[in-house]
Amino acid sequence: MKKFVPSILASMMVMSCSQLSTNDSNELIAKDNTPKNIIMIVGDGMGPAYTTAYRYFHDDPTTAQVEQTVFDRHLVGSASTYPARVSGYVTDSAAGATALATATKSYNGAIGVDVDKKPVESVLVWAKKQGKKTGMVVTSQINHATPASYLAHNESRHNYNQIADNFLAAHDNIDVMLGGGWQYFIREDKNLVEEFKTQGFNYVDNYNQLTQLPPGEKVLGLFADSGLPWALDDSNKHRLSTMTKAAVSQLENKNGFFMLVEASQIDWGGHGNDIAAAMAEMDDLAKTLEFLEGYVKENPDTLVVLTADHSTGGFTLGRDGDYLWQPDVLRTMTMSPSAIAKNLTKNSITISYVNEMLNFTITDSELEALKKNKASAQKLLAEFKQSTKKKGKKAPSVEKALHMNINHIIDQRTVTGWTTFGHTAVDVPVFAIGKQKELFQGLSDNTEIADKIFYLLGKS
Repeated sequence: MKKFVPSILASMMVMSCSQLSTNDSNELIAKDNTPKNIIMIVGDGMGPAYTTAYRYFHDDPTTAQVEQTVFDRHLVGSASTYPARVSGYVTDSAAGATALATATKSYNGAIGVDVDKKPVESVLVWAKKQGKKTGMVVTSQINHATPASYLAHNESRHNYNQIADNFLAAHDNIDVMLGGGWQYFIREDKNLVEEFKTQGFNYVDNYNQLTQLPPGEKVLGLFADSGLPWALDDSNKHRLSTMTKAAVSQLENKNGFFMLVEASQIDWGGHGNDIAAAMAEMDDLAKTLEFLEGYVKENPDTLVVLTADHSTGGFTLGRDGDYLWQPDVLRTMTMSPSAIAKNLTKNSITISYVNEMLNFTITDSELEALKKNKASAQKLLAEFKQSTKKKGKKAPSVEKALHMNINHIIDQRTVTGWTTFGHTAVDVPVFAIGKQKELFQGLSDNTEIADKIFYLLGKS
């Protein structure tokens, strides 16, 4: 970890403590200026275009002005995201999270390890050592790349079962875990949920159970087989906000807490070039940040920091030379394009059926394109099944073909552009609320965000 001596803290010490000894000054910083609670939020894949798009998605079109969002109110800077040199300039979520969690640049795929695959300590684990409670709330499986990097150590993000086992081994370092992941924690070879119960964890698997938890006790909450359903499809459209409220309630104590919150599926929307799903995930994150904005007002000894690990999809507002971005249809959608594609795969494609699911009217040519793409994908799948050369090849997906077609229709309506199905190397925004938010102003590297949190937790 780089040595970090924040100039802002130094300035505050000079202004506040000019008449005190050095020891008295340090004591004042420790007691009066260090946040009791630190909440780190990662908007996975949330590059600057996403927060800009959310402003227009969230806008009231009946007013002359474009309303400010919770993101606009708390923007303080930006951060670079590049991984260790061995992986070039474009990071994956594992290296990005390892940097944000441990202040260590590592290779793409690394979970809490450096380039030599040696374990490095995270801010979450360090916070636990300082007597704070710790938690994580995510919309992916809890052993996905970002949360894993705060609690586990593994040479590959894809070793999901090993990482789940790491979580059990590290149970003393965590108090609350909420997200998805049944398939990794309830397996044929072992039932980690039962083992967590023997370690004193309450287990819940339904959002409604979050209000019935014994106050202050340890909690493992798993609500899906892997990642949670899309916000557009879930029984609770603001499940990240709901889980965050429950986690805060469980973690509050006299020594304070450190919590990781991840809006995981913004990234998944970007990978799928799915603007409808991505904006619903952004809305869930916005509601979460609005709750925490109010929490900080009532608990001013709390710091909230929000950033992204990288940007996904090369998302742009406008395309093909048109000076337009029109999010109107996104505001009325009630199903994800993925769910619509699944339904169209199973059922006949009619214009009334498609219009009902999209909640807007498609054209005859768009209907014909959907029918043609479905027939073509079905033919390719049938040919694949009959082929004798399938080894190492992935079967064509009718559902994926229809999903991309639905996304294309929405992109045409909204004038949305994409450059990739992967990540990009652009800098990402940084937002901060509460005590010591000034530390995160300006341009930072992602490792410096962890450095500053380590510093506030007493690690020099």
